[in-house]
Amino acid sequence: MKELIYIPEPNILFGHGQKCTDVRDGLALFGPLNKIFGIKSGVVATKGGLQIFKNYVNHIQKPIYNTNNITRPMFPGFEAVFGCKWESEGIVFKEVTDEEIGKLLYNDSTHKRTYDLVTLFINKIIAANKNEDEKVDVWFVVVPDEIYKYCRPNSVLPKDLVQTKSLITKSKAKSFRYEPTLFEDINTELKAQEKEAITYNYDAQFHDQLKARLLQHTIPTQIMRESTLAWRDFKNKFGAPLRDFSKIEGHLAWTISTAAFYKAGGKPWKLSDIRSGVCYLGLVYKEIEKSKDPKNACCAAQMFLDNGDGTVFKGEVGPWYNPKKGEFHLKPKEAKALLIQALESYKEQNGEYPKEIFIHAKTRFNTEEWTAFQEVTPNETNLVGVTITKTKPLKLFKTEGSYPIMRGNAFIVNERSAFLWSVGYVPKTQSTLSMEVPNPIFIEVNKGEADIIQVLKDILALTKLNYNACIFADGAPVTLRFADKIGEILTASTDIKAPPLAFKYYI
Repeated sequence: MKELIYIPEPNILFGHGQKCTDVRDGLALFGPLNKIFGIKSGVVATKGGLQIFKNYVNHIQKPIYNTNNITRPMFPGFEAVFGCKWESEGIVFKEVTDEEIGKLLYNDSTHKRTYDLVTLFINKIIAANKNEDEKVDVWFVVVPDEIYKYCRPNSVLPKDLVQTKSLITKSKAKSFRYEPTLFEDINTELKAQEKEAITYNYDAQFHDQLKARLLQHTIPTQIMRESTLAWRDFKNKFGAPLRDFSKIEGHLAWTISTAAFYKAGGKPWKLSDIRSGVCYLGLVYKEIEKSKDPKNACCAAQMFLDNGDGTVFKGEVGPWYNPKKGEFHLKPKEAKALLIQALESYKEQNGEYPKEIFIHAKTRFNTEEWTAFQEVTPNETNLVGVTITKTKPLKLFKTEGSYPIMRGNAFIVNERSAFLWSVGYVPKTQSTLSMEVPNPIFIEVNKGEADIIQVLKDILALTKLNYNACIFADGAPVTLRFADKIGEILTASTDIKAPPLAFKYYI
């Protein structure tokens, strides 16, 4: 039997040109890769939500500890880590009253109440963004837990809370067309039904819909629940916290602070030893549940450069899904258009086309779409198609020791495919990144030519570029880690206008 190989933990680059493997150690010791003057906050919330936000910002100015500070390093304090101010004063506040929320929340239709509440919040942000003299870096949307609870797919509002009945069913809404009659009272009723029918063009998911509808306005947002920031104040009938963060309070501070710093324009870190001139492209597909054609899907591409910058390009909606095979494939015209967007964006930022471009996908590329990709790729650029899946399970059990296989181990099947353990035991944290016996990801160089070991090194490094969660590493590369979430945001509405945008507008 072939032996495993070990890929050393990739280094991350921080301030002052310093490197280390854990982003939390690097930020605490050396600071972020580039600094910003500070974070100017905009907050849309109730008055109570604003006070919760202010209290939390004040709270994270001081060191915050976890129960185990080896597995999850303690948080030294925001300014100590990032070298800039994030203050609770001088906030641009747009109030959403409990009365405004109450009028919209207690509607029997999940789609209607979600659409109306998203409209309430984004209208405040859009108006402020146009009228305010002071520039806001990030808008923080602090939502009451009732909105989180009742504005999600399949959420059901208890009958005793319903104040407004639904006017139209989901099935009727799909085909509803307003046709005036001779009677004004009937016309009024039909117009109300038409207005509600429109809301079924949007997903009943507050987070995704809000992000989707703000894309055309290019406004970075961070959506947070009140019970996340003030978890001690939200208790069950026994007096215990509904969401107990006491063991990982430092981890929570790391995550919220890093996301805020990144969305405000800072760059916390980047990959240290990645090769220059390389571009990584992750293909995103999402079936459109609102479509009558089961083959219809939305496509997009996430581009990540060697400096860590990420951009999302929205492609066309079309019959990309094959229900029989469970695979997505683009037609030549759309494949060319999507790759051209990425190549031209890269050239605009770097002055030349990339030396290599790796396209990551969850399904294998077919000949038709790959030929289309090749036709628009410059001669000087090496194009490689890499399939990354979890569909081929392979478990390895140790005969001794308390921990499972180490992260970074790989089993080379042949010169074009391998299994990589991107989760597993991590000596630095003295813990494992998996709650069970770790499953590897299966990696195949499906099209083009590349060294399989170099591909494994790149993919392991790309598991450390998640700015939305300040953790040691993810189990999937960033090119595909957020594929499902980006797909959900892009399909949250049937009418999304999304120019090429930085990754921060989606997460």
